[in-house]
Amino acid sequence: MFSRRSRRPKNPELLKAWSALDEGDIPGALRQLRQGADDLPLDELALVVARAAGSAGFDDLRTAADALNARPERTRARYDFGYACVERGVPYLAIPALRAALRQAPDSAGILRELVSAYEREGRHREAVEVLTAHESGLADWPDRYLLVFNAVMAGDLALARRHDARLPDPQDAVWLPARARQRALLERAAKAGEVSPLDAGDLRGWQYVIGGTVLTTLSPYGFDAGMTGRFAWLQDSHDQCLRGLTRLKAVLDAAGAHPTSVSLLPDRGSRILGLAAARLLDLPAKPFAPDREDTIVVAYDLNEVAGADQGPEILGRLLERTPGQILHEHASNWTDPPVVTADSVTVLHQSVTAPWEARMRVGENGEVERGAPDGRPEEEIAADVLAADAAPDEGDGATPADPLEGLTGFVSAVRDTWLRGDRAGLSSAGPVPSSRFL
Repeated sequence: MFSRRSRRPKNPELLKAWSALDEGDIPGALRQLRQGADDLPLDELALVVARAAGSAGFDDLRTAADALNARPERTRARYDFGYACVERGVPYLAIPALRAALRQAPDSAGILRELVSAYEREGRHREAVEVLTAHESGLADWPDRYLLVFNAVMAGDLALARRHDARLPDPQDAVWLPARARQRALLERAAKAGEVSPLDAGDLRGWQYVIGGTVLTTLSPYGFDAGMTGRFAWLQDSHDQCLRGLTRLKAVLDAAGAHPTSVSLLPDRGSRILGLAAARLLDLPAKPFAPDREDTIVVAYDLNEVAGADQGPEILGRLLERTPGQILHEHASNWTDPPVVTADSVTVLHQSVTAPWEARMRVGENGEVERGAPDGRPEEEIAADVLAADAAPDEGDGATPADPLEGLTGFVSAVRDTWLRGDRAGLSSAGPVPSSRFL
């Protein structure tokens, strides 16, 4: 058995990752491996991954990587390495090995499905579509043709998705029935949204509705034409933005003909602040969340924060299934680490957010950037400040397309018959509209 420490990769990119491991920087090594991973030599890639996996205590991935390094030409070694990479959350490392394995065994459904899984987790839906259509003659209806329809939608190709959906019979195995129901709902939403929205590569609101049933009420006014397309990367939130979101939420409810009779408060501090403000704005009573309460609007600041609150996981589990008349609104939704529950309405999509009442970055008296103290006042006082804020649109950098209120309400009026239906399963993809992100 060779010693990994006595061997070094020859590839320049892999040498950079190896150097990061010399310094004990596993995340840095993985970031380096992400760059150009598809074109790296498999044996040397496996050498670096084996060392990283060993340092992280991932024995299954280390074993698979050692086997691939020793016999990089073996189909089984390539598949096992790819499978382990997907299971350990580094699907981009799985893709070159699984593609090579599929070239050797083109009739293997197992390798094909694992490669499609890796593509999906990386958001590379167009490539998933291409590999599935290349093997169309051998596709099983469930799951393969279903996966083709799903990835076609996520790649923005509705015509292809509808064509293959028409060929997809209902599943005989009951395990696929929920997936079939979600797919039908997705295509129904696409049909309605397509009547009033272009559903092109820049239509964030339209596609967010198609893929998750979410009405996105505002677009980021910064960096739209510089890669953000309506999403935020880092957001230091404000009372103004919170009020803007609540006023647009009210307009959405009116356009949809929805008439909640209460606001349900979730247990985390941010959601309680925003929920209290929503109750006053909508002139509704605020009540602690109860999963069986009907005709209520449940207000969350950030559903990922709810998950960390007392009884948060149990509450999110109950929100997956829809109670009649219950509407779930999330103010700041993480699009790179989506919550396990998909909200019916969202104000902004972000990668990282600092709430107005949390410790925020500011310029100190000495001119240096520093982190201030959190706002420790009672929740009712902060909610009052939200209601006293300015809800006028943020003019941004002037490069973002106009997003007038009437455009939002017109969209909601058009899709209202398909809104608030089905479960709220979490999103596994950002969909066809790309945005820049931090690694």
